[in-house]
Amino acid sequence: MLGRIIRKILYRGDDAVPAGRVCDNTEEGNERTELSREEQAGSDSGALPEPGSIHEFCPRCEANLTLQKGYHNELPFWICRGCGEMLINPEVDADDDIAWICDGCGEMLNIQPGFCEHGREWRCTECGYVNVIDESEVYPSEEAYQAERNSPYRGLSEQDALKLSEYEEEAPLPFRNDIFRVRHRETGRLYIRKLLAVYDKSVYAYLKEHPIGQMPRIIELFESENCLIVIEEFIEGRTVEEMLEAGDLPGEGMITAGGHGPGEDAVAIAIDICRILIRLHTLPRPIVHRDIKPSNVMVSREGRVILLDMNVAKWYDPDKSRDTKYLGTMDYAAPEQVGFGLKASSAKSDIYAVGILLNVMLTGCHPRDRKAEGEIWPVIERCISLDAKDRYTAEELLAELMAEQECRKRTGGNRQRRASQKLTGGGQQNGSDL
Repeated sequence: MLGRIIRKILYRGDDAVPAGRVCDNTEEGNERTELSREEQAGSDSGALPEPGSIHEFCPRCEANLTLQKGYHNELPFWICRGCGEMLINPEVDADDDIAWICDGCGEMLNIQPGFCEHGREWRCTECGYVNVIDESEVYPSEEAYQAERNSPYRGLSEQDALKLSEYEEEAPLPFRNDIFRVRHRETGRLYIRKLLAVYDKSVYAYLKEHPIGQMPRIIELFESENCLIVIEEFIEGRTVEEMLEAGDLPGEGMITAGGHGPGEDAVAIAIDICRILIRLHTLPRPIVHRDIKPSNVMVSREGRVILLDMNVAKWYDPDKSRDTKYLGTMDYAAPEQVGFGLKASSAKSDIYAVGILLNVMLTGCHPRDRKAEGEIWPVIERCISLDAKDRYTAEELLAELMAEQECRKRTGGNRQRRASQKLTGGGQQNGSDL
């Protein structure tokens, strides 16, 4: 049962004057009152009420309530769109200033006939949900209520909360408010803590017990009412996205300081991604990553390629014709990940993303804007075939890329031979769509 301690502060003519201004929107009234920027921020339309109408304002942020979609002054309560404050109709008859809200349907219980705040429970007359009247769940404001309700730690067991407290928060990752660097209080070791709203816990649980090389090791899992909290190995390095932004990833026409051939680093990264994918795709129950992109591929300080972020990963199901949810990242997600095609996402969906990523690493652009040059393009083209059956398997792509890498080392450029397997409709191995 949820309640908030709220002052009765709005509505109707003269009754609203002490709490929120009520203005006459005639020409004379407009000469006296000009809407503030805060008032306009709370509106859905930005338009003024009709001349001669009455409009009301939030006493906290002065947003014009009359302009907010759905508002009218017969409602028992209103949550201001400008500041989020819960405002209670002064005509609501209650013994104190607590607004009791049904956990089942969100209706206000105070106005239901026979409701008593001093009872132990109340059945909502709107939806029939039995609410427990618990004074320990009374919040001093709507802000406090929303903060507690949306807390990533809401509903954690005492044991999990105690275990999680062993990790001291140091700093969020740049531009992320759901990933933090943390330090274990006893050992002093660094880890990463992630708050995941989208996830398959069974995938994380499996990887915790069966770690995959060149992926961060999962240390702890905690599930609250709002998210999955993951503690995983901290690996120092830079993502491919950061390398591209800094201009440190060689493209087709660039030679690295170490004397590598053009694009050799990009091909080497793609080779290591294929090796990781082979491990994932050949598990007894294969896992599809579904979100391979520059920000999810890291090169560690030691030069190891690391595949990150399994939050949209799924178990491969050959019997599914569509994904339950369409997940992935625009420009890198295969057509079947966003509802096109006759099959759900599979291992071939990851190959599509690797092809896009390789082109971006070589050219800085998506293939639709600029194609990689030379004999690497037929390889990329097959990776990004619209029909998943025409794409490589991870093993086939690895063989092609290793041949490409060997040729680049020998000649300092692209292969002089054509890719051994063309786009002729045969990416399957042993008749499998995986």
